[in-house]
Amino acid sequence: MQRTVTILILLFLIIFGLGLSGVFYIVDETQQVIITQFGEPMGQPMTRAGLYFKWPFIQVANYFEKRVLQWDGDQNQITTREKRYIWVDATARWRIKDALLFMQAVGTLDNAYARLDDIVDAVTRDEISGLNLIETVRNTNLLLERIKENLTHEEYVELDPESLEQVKVGRDQLTRKILARAAKDLEGLGIELLDVRIKRVNYIPEVRKKVFDRMISERKSAAEKFRSEGQGKKAEIEGQMLKDIQIIRSEAYKKAQEIRGEADAQAIKIYAEAYNNDPEFYAFVQTLNTYKNTINNATTLILSTDGDYYGYLKNLGKPLPR
Repeated sequence: MQRTVTILILLFLIIFGLGLSGVFYIVDETQQVIITQFGEPMGQPMTRAGLYFKWPFIQVANYFEKRVLQWDGDQNQITTREKRYIWVDATARWRIKDALLFMQAVGTLDNAYARLDDIVDAVTRDEISGLNLIETVRNTNLLLERIKENLTHEEYVELDPESLEQVKVGRDQLTRKILARAAKDLEGLGIELLDVRIKRVNYIPEVRKKVFDRMISERKSAAEKFRSEGQGKKAEIEGQMLKDIQIIRSEAYKKAQEIRGEADAQAIKIYAEAYNNDPEFYAFVQTLNTYKNTINNATTLILSTDGDYYGYLKNLGKPLPR
């Protein structure tokens, strides 16, 4: 029993020692391995996951990524064809297609990223510098067509000529051209470039301030135009309102005068009929109204006894004549 345990311990120590000496190496699902002997590659890369054997001390396992990797370039200042200075920030997806060639040509991931910086940035700068800015922003002329549909001819003509610029290449086609050129340059490095995208395009700070100032000026001009049109519309509405008020007042005054005339005529008719029915009573009522309007506690009258005004006063207490 003791002998068996001793044998197992010896086997374990041997295996452990072999492991420490580098006899075995493990290939992960996300990796590919190239075995080198004294710096020279030994065969094709090992891409299948598993446990493998190599000669210790004289052979070395070199691990490389098998997954898709991301590259983010630095912002580059580029001049477009119409001499506009912009910042362009690009990104790409790539993978190690040929690990043996990659190891011989590049060596490490840091070196690979440096080569991607050189190649992709250079191609991006070259392609964008040969196009107008609008080509890096829009893909189609659909937005321009929609704007044209929603504006009158006069409004369309007044638009900034830059906003009416037609897209001939577009952002999608631009990125495809960058991808094709950069991928061709990277083939000799064992790198497969899968995709290139432009993350951001912006003016440099100096130009950006001028653009913002121009945008603010244009918005203020448009606002003033709308205010002017609004004031004109307001004046038109107020003028029409005053005209309508004058017409209404004129018609109302005319109607009031007609009613007042009819009422006066009716009153005169009634007074005339009443006067004709009993002239003496009408004269008596009118005289009383005159007394009421002219005599009060502070009134002093000097009248002749024969005056018409005194006629009813001197007959107070006497029955009216029939």
